[in-house]
Amino acid sequence: MSLPFILVVDDEPDIRDSVKDILEDEGYGVSLAENGEAARVALRERRPDLILLDIWMPDIDGISLLKEWSEGEGLPCPVIIMSGHGTVETAVEATRLGAYDFLEKPLSLAKLLLTVERALETESLVLENVGLRRHFRPVMEPVGHSQVMQRLREQVKRVAQHDTWVLISGEAGSGRETFARYLHAQSNRKERPFVDVSVGATAKGNFALEFFGSEQDGKIHYGRLEQA
Repeated sequence: MSLPFILVVDDEPDIRDSVKDILEDEGYGVSLAENGEAARVALRERRPDLILLDIWMPDIDGISLLKEWSEGEGLPCPVIIMSGHGTVETAVEATRLGAYDFLEKPLSLAKLLLTVERALETESLVLENVGLRRHFRPVMEPVGHSQVMQRLREQVKRVAQHDTWVLISGEAGSGRETFARYLHAQSNRKERPFVDVSVGATAKGNFALEFFGSEQDGKIHYGRLEQA
């Protein structure tokens, strides 16, 4: 199971390093960006689970960056705004653009960790609800009393304990998706999203975009692999 990955965007090195140390001590993965352009690059390299974003930076302010990210497909993840010169108007505007919360500097260690924890929990519930709406059905154990079916069920349970790639092949209607969902339900990733892709519904030539995502006019579309 991968740890939550947090992007910290702040132009003050001391604050960046301090927040990084605090978060890593709590078990989070952390990446740093010193300005808006570095944050854009970081988002292209990996989709974070949470962003801590400073308001005042030399190249672009945090509100403008938040507005840029909120356009199109919406924010890539929860965003917590940080500022030492915040105003009520700034906090309201950040919230209107989708920011999860607003933290004042100097940062309170306890409040920082609590806000990060709550933001990640909220996002996890949102993703879980989206998944339930997409596939509102219980994961059923594949049925059958034959020796073949019994061996298949046991094999899936064993494979599910390992962090490895799995290819399930078979003819249409043979139960490949049922076994895929059963495998996911038995694995350490059972609380994480199960993202399925309909190959037949994907336009020819769009498979790379569907799986790996794309970037156009500065807007990032995350592919199915990063969504999972």
